[in-house]
Amino acid sequence: MDAAPVVLVCGTGAFAARIVFDIAATAAQPVRVVVAGRNRDRLAWLRTAANARAAIFRRPAVFAAQPADLADDGAATALLAATRPGVVVQAASVQPSSVIAGRSDAWGRLVAEGGLSATAVFQSVITARVARAVKSLGLDAPLINCCFADVVNGIIGAMDLPVACGMGNVAILSNAFAGMAAIAESRIKVLAHYQTIGPWRRPVAERTGPVPRVWIDGAEVDDVLARFADVQLTPEPVIDISGASGVPLILALAAKEDWTGHVPGPNGLPGGYPVALGGGRLRIDLPGVPDTEAVAWNARFEEQNGLVVGPDRRARYTGILRDRLAAHSPVLAEGFAVADLEAVHGEMRALRSRLERMPG
Repeated sequence: MDAAPVVLVCGTGAFAARIVFDIAATAAQPVRVVVAGRNRDRLAWLRTAANARAAIFRRPAVFAAQPADLADDGAATALLAATRPGVVVQAASVQPSSVIAGRSDAWGRLVAEGGLSATAVFQSVITARVARAVKSLGLDAPLINCCFADVVNGIIGAMDLPVACGMGNVAILSNAFAGMAAIAESRIKVLAHYQTIGPWRRPVAERTGPVPRVWIDGAEVDDVLARFADVQLTPEPVIDISGASGVPLILALAAKEDWTGHVPGPNGLPGGYPVALGGGRLRIDLPGVPDTEAVAWNARFEEQNGLVVGPDRRARYTGILRDRLAAHSPVLAEGFAVADLEAVHGEMRALRSRLERMPG
């Protein structure tokens, strides 16, 4: 196992746990997984449980724990220098995903009304530190960002930092649709922004709003809501699908194998796409639709409401989100240069703390 490729998973929350536990149950070739985080008790449990699952399923995967607080200066670089991973999976965030279902305070209400891009700065800051460490060390290790990749990966890319893709979001829908239709996911092609997931979180009779574009065996589905009415997601993050969805890609990257599937934010693009992995690179895999059309279709969601990054490398809030932010902080609502992410994070953290003390 010493010669096995190393996968570094940053984070110890539910999303990271889903990833390591599913690697333990599905790895077909030798792999060494290092789980890193600041909670030592949680690290010990993830290492123990993942190794136990590998033994249960008789899989050639070995799991180790590495204490690291990625909020500390230089911690990301030290971690990557010590582990020298072949694949980096970044699932650590300073914004709990539970905010998706919460309105109990003014911050939760702002996110509910303005959209998840209100959290983009919090979702970006640790990923940027990890990406910077990958670049500074000259590692040939693809970085998978698990934190709001539809939007965050554009910020990371605009900072001239490496990011291969994310996981979840579009893959939630592609796999849920394939599972409900009892067909292989490879037969389905889904073009989806995270904003198109919402209808399936609600009861069938209450489903409205934008929906993804879906093709089955090359033919586009006319009425996506009706065709997949039986799919039901939870109001909370659907980690059992989203966290699992990237595991085949992680293992393919580690083994340097080809793969096809769905990911958000490939190569820093907005939204999610069907993709093909070959030679260690991802490309959009949507026959019959030009890449430029697919990217423009996804980009329009944040252009109407959310956060967009322009060619000038400046992030700008749009639509309802900008209006809601402006009511609390006109300065933050004007956006920021991506190079100033760390400073803006401090300002956004102060705003979030203030809003969390106010009733929703």
